Amino acid sequence: MSKSTTWDMQGSWDAKGGWATQGRCDEHGAAPRGLASAGLDRMRHVLARSVESGAVPGLVALVGRGADTHVEVMGTLRAGGGEPVRRDTLFRMASATKPVTAAAAMILVEECRLRLDDPVDPWLPELADRKVLARIDAPLEETVPAHRPITLRDLLTFTFGFGAVLAPPDAYPIQVAIRELGLDTTAPEFGPDEWIRRLGELPLMRQPGELWQYHTGSDVLGVLIARVAGQPFEAFLRERIFEPLGMKDTGFHVPEDRIHRLPVSYAHDPATGELTVWDEAAGGKYSRPPVFAAGGDGLVSTADDYHAFYRMLLNKGTLGGERVLSRASVELMTTDQLTPGQKTEKDTFGDHFGRHGGYGFGMAVRTHRRDLASPGQFGWDGGLGTSAYADPAEDLVGILLTQTAQDSPDTPGLIKDFWTTAYQATV
Repeated sequence: MSKSTTWDMQGSWDAKGGWATQGRCDEHGAAPRGLASAGLDRMRHVLARSVESGAVPGLVALVGRGADTHVEVMGTLRAGGGEPVRRDTLFRMASATKPVTAAAAMILVEECRLRLDDPVDPWLPELADRKVLARIDAPLEETVPAHRPITLRDLLTFTFGFGAVLAPPDAYPIQVAIRELGLDTTAPEFGPDEWIRRLGELPLMRQPGELWQYHTGSDVLGVLIARVAGQPFEAFLRERIFEPLGMKDTGFHVPEDRIHRLPVSYAHDPATGELTVWDEAAGGKYSRPPVFAAGGDGLVSTADDYHAFYRMLLNKGTLGGERVLSRASVELMTTDQLTPGQKTEKDTFGDHFGRHGGYGFGMAVRTHRRDLASPGQFGWDGGLGTSAYADPAEDLVGILLTQTAQDSPDTPGLIKDFWTTAYQATV
């Protein structure tokens, strides 16, 4: 199929000395359903508004539908101006890592090296014979035996009994213990074997299978995948997912010859709301290989690389003649796996965790029409300012990458506006 690419260079210098919109790229193919120019124009203006206001220094937005791909590139790598963001700018994907980790686990299921409902004890003996807190606020020694072992399905659905505590810091003894063991960071100073050993020192918070609890299941999956595969987690991802899909810029750190493509990462001062540097590029967290490659939030990537991953999922496991997963595995991953009881805590957190309705393997699954997204939409956001979802009903992939954390209303609001305009671009 022939494809043409057109560039429309538009933009203006903002008050901070940065070019607000570096480039706009449209790739057109003979798709039965494409993208509407009016909706894309609205998207560009909405995104530019956030860059021009300084809410986010820069961004890359991609919308793909069938053979049509539209990309907006805006702003600079650092607040206040400087080098412009480019289409191949690298972003810290944060929790948008989780769906990739789930896909890697399903590869091992398809090879019959793991089974969804078998205990993971043979590979993770540190998590065998679990004790469970009598209640979430109980002292660590006040426990009961686990009713059953932890399974792979528990890890994939975040129901293995341990995860983020949705309460103020140090409200409960288990939170204090997590902090004291160094398990409360996305960049531990010890490797995966020591990480899982320390995790095994703690009781579970809930019985296996009882309740959805965020995050930790993906980090455990990374350790499990490496042990079953007999190779480092990143090496397995590269061999089985990144290279087949052409994801040449995705990994757990940025090599020195690419560090100029990594923007400064920003958070917000809780008192003033002003942007503050969370992580520099050169010399920062992602400038060197991590001691612990975290399956929950460790990847760095580009919009085009993640487009390939989500397009593979939309294509039921294939892309460009390469099959990464079976159709059945993709459908299982992207189907709501939770019971109403398992969703109880998740759904109390509204827009943060509950807006999708369901959760599959490592990602949210839309179960109801609450906004413009179709039921069946799947994907996840990253707390450092990223969002990536696919909508099978619309054959749509949307990816928004920023370097500004979702710790103030600005970035979550921008993500919502991106998705509102993305759906207006469907025809």
